[in-house]
Amino acid sequence: MGNVYRHLYHQVYDWDNLLEAWHKARRGKRGQPPAATFEHNIAENLLTLQSDLAQKSYQPGPYASFTIHEPKRRLISAAPFRDRVVHHALCNIIEPFFDRRFIHDSYANRLGKGTHAALDRCQQFARRYRYVLAADVVQFFPAIDHALLRQTLERVVVDPDILWLCQTILDSGRGVLSEAYDMVYFPSDDLFAPLRPRGLPIGNLTSQFWANVYLY
Repeated sequence: MGNVYRHLYHQVYDWDNLLEAWHKARRGKRGQPPAATFEHNIAENLLTLQSDLAQKSYQPGPYASFTIHEPKRRLISAAPFRDRVVHHALCNIIEPFFDRRFIHDSYANRLGKGTHAALDRCQQFARRYRYVLAADVVQFFPAIDHALLRQTLERVVVDPDILWLCQTILDSGRGVLSEAYDMVYFPSDDLFAPLRPRGLPIGNLTSQFWANVYLY
């Protein structure tokens, strides 16, 4: 089963971690008004965020949603910049514990992996095998079951405060992709299955990370 991790939450709102999270969140966005506004009062904003996280009074803001059409139609939900800092702060702390458990040949949204590494690996396989199976998970992000995701998180992280923050972020995206999911029933489902919260907003760092956790 591997190690489980406790007493992590204080690391999320540690000043140095929040500062690192802010640097990551603003990459490629410094010229955009939300990032510039946050940076204008950076010390005050980070101190307020630190206090909200420490007191567990943090509440995410509303998403700004828009549709893209390439490579296919998708609803993108952008979290407020302040929340993006929180997403990075959380992932900075807990992502390494999960990443080391993922299989080697998993390349999406992982440090040191990515498209180029996947192509290199594909070329290695192409020299050894004649056939490839191309597959996709239909409606993957809209279908992710919050309860099942949380169970997977709890197998590794048993810090109740970390799990509170994860749940707070999950709840903020509830229903964002509800219209994109066609309910599929499985033999173990009960009558309440359609009422279970599902879906991760496409565009969140946490969504990308949790998608890998869900497949783990």
